[in-house]
Amino acid sequence: MDNYLLKYINNLEKKHASKNTMDAYIRDVSRFCDFIKEREEKIQDVGTVSVMAYVQYLQKQGRAVSSIVRNIVSLRNFYKYLLVKGIVSENPVTSYQIPKIKHNIPKVLTIEEVDKLLEAPDLKLNKGIRDKAMLEVMYATGMKVSELLNLTIYDINLKLCYVKCKGSKEQERIIPIGSVAIKCLEDYLNIRAELNTYNLDLLFLNIKGVQMTRQGFWKIVKYYAEEAKIDKTINSFTLRHSFAVHLLQNGADIKSVQELLGHKDLSATQIYSSISRKNKIAEIYKNAHPRA
Repeated sequence: MDNYLLKYINNLEKKHASKNTMDAYIRDVSRFCDFIKEREEKIQDVGTVSVMAYVQYLQKQGRAVSSIVRNIVSLRNFYKYLLVKGIVSENPVTSYQIPKIKHNIPKVLTIEEVDKLLEAPDLKLNKGIRDKAMLEVMYATGMKVSELLNLTIYDINLKLCYVKCKGSKEQERIIPIGSVAIKCLEDYLNIRAELNTYNLDLLFLNIKGVQMTRQGFWKIVKYYAEEAKIDKTINSFTLRHSFAVHLLQNGADIKSVQELLGHKDLSATQIYSSISRKNKIAEIYKNAHPRA
């Protein structure tokens, strides 16, 4: 079974799957293989009943629906590979109906709340200068956390005011950045050498001088949200969501926002349009109603 998994991993590497995709697939498939071992089943003998039992196992562990769906997709692709290689005669996951995910409307900050968050870092400290630059760049570009953390010093052009962002499957997009983010980047680059212990090309480094993790960035956002006394449940993507909604509120067309976010499907961007409309209606009501 472990041999099949290793070959599958090599196959993913040949297809140049992103690191996040690789990590998720390996983790999901490894967990399933352990489950099958405990049931004393062979990977070739797994049927729909075993898949159903595995899903029930995940549910008992308290896994979210989105996590279960990702596990099913990982297994479906794993068995698709085994089918192509002639290791199995059918894909037992194909007939399993994937549960529907309830899409929650993402939380966004007001412009005033964003200002408070971005002003929270202490610029007397190198860490504060770095954190300020990271937060400003994220809000200025709407990048995903992984995209932000993978930026190198060669991906930014301060003279022409743009950043080169590598999305999923190494697809690049050019995103303009404003004067405030440019100034924060200039300040950060002046002290970056003091953090760059190992002479790395990565733009943003943690206090140990290596690449920051997504969990590390989340702790930064959470800390400054508390410092700024923002009374909202936020996460590492809140600035990305706020970036999109604020652009739409200020007249940007949805196709341009789609391109800036790197969405392949316009439907992924349209949720921000609905948030923008709701916020605009609420603002009109507040300003126009005598009892508001």
